[in-house]
Amino acid sequence: MTHRIRGDATGRPDRPLRRPTRPMHRPSLPLRPGVGVTQRPVGAMELEEALERVRTGPQGPSVAAFFDFGGTVVGGFNPPPLPRRLIRGGSTRGALTAGLLGSIRGARSEGEYERFLQHVMYGWAGVPESDLVALGREIFAHSVYGHIYPEAWRLVREHEAAGHTLVLVSSVTRYQVEPVAAELGIPHTLCTTMAVQDGVLTGHVAGKPLWRNGKADAVRRFALVSEIDLARSYAYADSAADLPLLHSAGHPVAVNPDPRVVMEAAEKEWPVLHFRPRQAPKVTDYARTLAGFAGLLGGALFGVAAKAHTKQRRQMADSMMTRAADSTLRGTGVRVRVIGAEHTRAPRPAVFIFNHQSQFDIVVLAEVLGTGFTGIAKREITKNPVFGPLMRFVEVTFIDRANSAATRAALEPVVETLRGGLSVVIAPEGTRSLTPRVGQFKKGAFHIAMQAGVPVIPVVIRNAGEIAWRNSAVVRKGVVDVAVLPPIDVSGWDPADMDADVERVRQLFVDTLLHWPKD
Repeated sequence: MTHRIRGDATGRPDRPLRRPTRPMHRPSLPLRPGVGVTQRPVGAMELEEALERVRTGPQGPSVAAFFDFGGTVVGGFNPPPLPRRLIRGGSTRGALTAGLLGSIRGARSEGEYERFLQHVMYGWAGVPESDLVALGREIFAHSVYGHIYPEAWRLVREHEAAGHTLVLVSSVTRYQVEPVAAELGIPHTLCTTMAVQDGVLTGHVAGKPLWRNGKADAVRRFALVSEIDLARSYAYADSAADLPLLHSAGHPVAVNPDPRVVMEAAEKEWPVLHFRPRQAPKVTDYARTLAGFAGLLGGALFGVAAKAHTKQRRQMADSMMTRAADSTLRGTGVRVRVIGAEHTRAPRPAVFIFNHQSQFDIVVLAEVLGTGFTGIAKREITKNPVFGPLMRFVEVTFIDRANSAATRAALEPVVETLRGGLSVVIAPEGTRSLTPRVGQFKKGAFHIAMQAGVPVIPVVIRNAGEIAWRNSAVVRKGVVDVAVLPPIDVSGWDPADMDADVERVRQLFVDTLLHWPKD
């Protein structure tokens, strides 16, 4: 097999990425709500510019996008000095967790990486590999997911749309990297591999560690086997240890570069991207959260009282939702921007489906849809002392996700609810996602719409996961964008063969999040 490197007579790639020749101003990024205008450093490139270059650059699977892991895709987790007890041994759960988390950021020096390898060889020897795989997934779902740069997520999605081969590269191990790759939809990982015998780690590295040139060598081997044209491929990395990786691709991009990479980028005219890490909650965030919670309860009570004289439960429920949503948004300082608001008013009734990432979604939906709707939620919410009673009052249908037969039975009255004129809101993913990734859609919402003879209306929510993280009760000030798409007529769908139809609707969410519509 011949590996061809394309370029002009000087050896430069076909579409070199060059830094801007003049300073520009940085507008606030959509995935970082509440950030004002700042002066961008000379040589830096806007994220939108980087996305456009991918969009208009070489396409197809022969082009790869190599993403360094720590510092480029995942921020934070600066490696602390490893305790001696971890290096000497001990396979306790706490020690394994500390080792996995502490090394995610990646080493910044040769000595630091040697200490990491010592910890791996001595601390993990004799540990069943299945334990590390399970623990890696657990710590990802508990904390690591919150440290994925949203800008990196957008870059991955743009490369995916261009048909590029996606690769996540790291000097650490698969136990830290693979859960992130799976969430981002990156099918290939290149990591330092630990030797395993009979399902147990031996305490040795299998092959060459992926450090400095070792990482670049792994990329070149992958490119050769996968018929990747490196001259047309992209590499994203941040540290001096990753310079060989950056040099291996025709389109190197420095992300959050350290001083050595800054100098190299200036000399080679590489574009530079700066990602903003997700910050820990501040005192003001906690204060706004309390204000929002008080607004939620106060608004709900006031809304019910305002319509109590009608003795009409539906009017009281509608008043409760609108008042509670308005009070909550004012208390937290969150603003909702809506595109396609006309689709929320007609046709009605309808099945509104939304991508679910945050507990704050219900407040956003109440603000956007106004009145005349109810929802479907998991039965566990009934145990919540606040949201349980409120949802019961607005006649939410609760389902047991673990019991398919019970779920189908519980959804039957929803069809009658729709036929009675009340719209229904459903999250077809079935649960909140950890990142903006749109999960697979379940078919229940579409079956209900078909049986009731009503359309499906997609409601695409952006930034709610930044306002309130999935596993956090803290609400941050900012802007949530909502795009309400035109109604979808499902009356002609075949109930026995609707996989392709459902997937096309899911793809509408993916495409809208990637290329947000203009107002």
